[in-house]
Amino acid sequence: MKFLASFRDWLVEDIGWKFFSLVLAIAIWLTVHKVLLETALPVASSGGSTLTYGNLPVLIVATAADVHLYRVAPETVNVTVTGSPETMAVLQANQIRATVDLTGIDSAKDLKRNVDVSVPAGVTVVSVAPARVGIIVPPAP
Repeated sequence: MKFLASFRDWLVEDIGWKFFSLVLAIAIWLTVHKVLLETALPVASSGGSTLTYGNLPVLIVATAADVHLYRVAPETVNVTVTGSPETMAVLQANQIRATVDLTGIDSAKDLKRNVDVSVPAGVTVVSVAPARVGIIVPPAP
């Protein structure tokens, strides 16, 4: 009997603080659980639309003082982009720019550079094929 009496005293003593602690613990758990669920959601679940634009020309960016007639191989790339259906409905191929930055390079053989793609706001680049292009550097005149 003494055990039951001490257990009842332990349970009932400071019942207000114990109830407050329980409510606070549940609130913290629910907040953390909600934050974890929101960060675990995939980005693509927003109902985005994906399109591929083929044969986009690769533009060369070089300094004005550079007199080389650079060429790239291949001259075109395929770019896959995603965005909201409204944005993708009005997106045109001429709004997507594929460039290769050749500032500061010297003549070299088998030179390859990454293709940089710029797109309008609300559009995300998914992939570029090929991601790297070869640079053909003819000798300076």
